[in-house]
Amino acid sequence: MGFDVNSVYKRFGSVPRSGGFRMSDHWVWGSSVVVGEDGRYHMFASRIPRHLPFHPGWMIASEIVRASSDSPEGPYCFEEVVLSARGAEYWDGRSAHNPRILKHEGKYILFYMGSTHPFEEVESASQLTLDSKWCIAARSNKRIGIAVSDCISGTWERMDTPILTTRPDSFYSFLTSNPAPFIEDDGKVFLIFKSRCYEGDRHGEMNIGLAVASHYRGPYNVVNEAPLFSRKQFGVIEDPFLWKDSDGFHLLAKDQHGTIGKEKGGGILAHSPDCLNWALDEHPVAYSKEIRWKEGGHQYLGNMERCSGLIENGELTHLFFAVWEGKGGFSNPEPGDISWNMSVPLERKNS
Repeated sequence: MGFDVNSVYKRFGSVPRSGGFRMSDHWVWGSSVVVGEDGRYHMFASRIPRHLPFHPGWMIASEIVRASSDSPEGPYCFEEVVLSARGAEYWDGRSAHNPRILKHEGKYILFYMGSTHPFEEVESASQLTLDSKWCIAARSNKRIGIAVSDCISGTWERMDTPILTTRPDSFYSFLTSNPAPFIEDDGKVFLIFKSRCYEGDRHGEMNIGLAVASHYRGPYNVVNEAPLFSRKQFGVIEDPFLWKDSDGFHLLAKDQHGTIGKEKGGGILAHSPDCLNWALDEHPVAYSKEIRWKEGGHQYLGNMERCSGLIENGELTHLFFAVWEGKGGFSNPEPGDISWNMSVPLERKNS
């Protein structure tokens, strides 16, 4: 089928089941890995307490943690909570989620989604549904922000305002989320992001936009009036990961409905010379939810999301995914289902 020409699909390696990052008392979700000043690998990840349903518990009770490992594959060991709840009055006061960590000029810059709501704490898991007051408020308050530190272990400076908020009568009038940043050597930031717009008094389908800033602290300006990816343009995608090499910008993302690569929730690959004008890869399928274990055997995962990558010596060497082991996925969980962050080594280009 020609998939071998896709530069990610052909390199997708077998997965070490003993790798990645897990926590027995929390749901673990999307991650981002950076090499610290200690030369070790540090994973920033989301976690949600298991007494709440994962979906939609992440909207109101996610916090960002750090784990570390001697190797990119892991296993990663929990180190500390990086961003936790800090009060309903803050834009990110109830939930910090979807981390993306970058290092620039000796600073660690943590991009993430934050949210808040004005209500009391949830007392029972049965109260928390997508139509509950907590989730209605928290979803509409999703915004993108940053925290900055001189050291991988903190202290982290959290901003009291988001770097990317909404704009009326735009494709991002309802929320901004899922940051995918790239910082040039001169400090210029390209920020691919997920958004939704208001359609009447409800939100519409997911869109993808681009914001640009001359410095990671902003200000950020959205440069496209129409979505870069949407139901009308290429198809609906989510969870973008952005990187750049000598060939230009590249984007990995989840094929939300399976209209691009024909597998719902699988991965697609796109390219751009300037991060604004995108084209799908000639054979856009980048990965499947059916993975091959290093220890032997295959498995089809319920969810495989929040793709991120590790760049070393200018080459994409590993991918990381939030995965849900359970046939129904997190939308239809069953007892015994688990979530964790998976590390996938990519075969070297010249091997």
